[in-house]
Amino acid sequence: MAYRRTPAVLDRLAGTRESILRGATEVLSESGYAGCTMSAVGARAGVGTGTIYRFFAGKGELFAEVFAYVSSRELDRAREAALAVFDGPGERRTAAAIVAAVDTFCRRAFASPRLAYALIAEPVDPLVEAQRLEFYAGHADVYAAMIADGITAGELVQQDPRTTGAAIVGAVSGALIAPLARGEVDHTVIDALPAFVERALGEIPATGR
Repeated sequence: MAYRRTPAVLDRLAGTRESILRGATEVLSESGYAGCTMSAVGARAGVGTGTIYRFFAGKGELFAEVFAYVSSRELDRAREAALAVFDGPGERRTAAAIVAAVDTFCRRAFASPRLAYALIAEPVDPLVEAQRLEFYAGHADVYAAMIADGITAGELVQQDPRTTGAAIVGAVSGALIAPLARGEVDHTVIDALPAFVERALGEIPATGR
């Protein structure tokens, strides 16, 4: 008769896996990807290195999942910032919503620079790089959808929403790389990016509608 894991065993395994992922995220936030060894993750999670390999084939697989989780979380926070603008009073909110999303992303990045640098630019394994590309694409898709709606509403000039969305993601990430690599909060970047995004969007003045 085949062995079936009991609910208690499954819960324990799920808890161990969660501890490993949480520990890996903490190590990534403190040491960057280069400093993320399996032994460091095991020590933080309170498990042996061999236990990690019961759940993940290697560092690339483990951190691909960590990147997927962190990327999803950051995308959610940026999306929430944009939706808060759309849910508020007033009209002509497309540019303001995208600026809010960008500003939220930047401030969260500077709040955890090692993690943000790993997420955006640090050399990583191919499996992790694939998650990074999905992270970029996810943000670009959110911006593209808002840009398309803004064009329909007569708030933005005619343009290809996907190209502009991707360009904003690339420009914002590029502006953050150097200060994040230094571990510094650069208020010049935080203050300059909203104006850049507004120029990139090509907002139509209210009198031009």
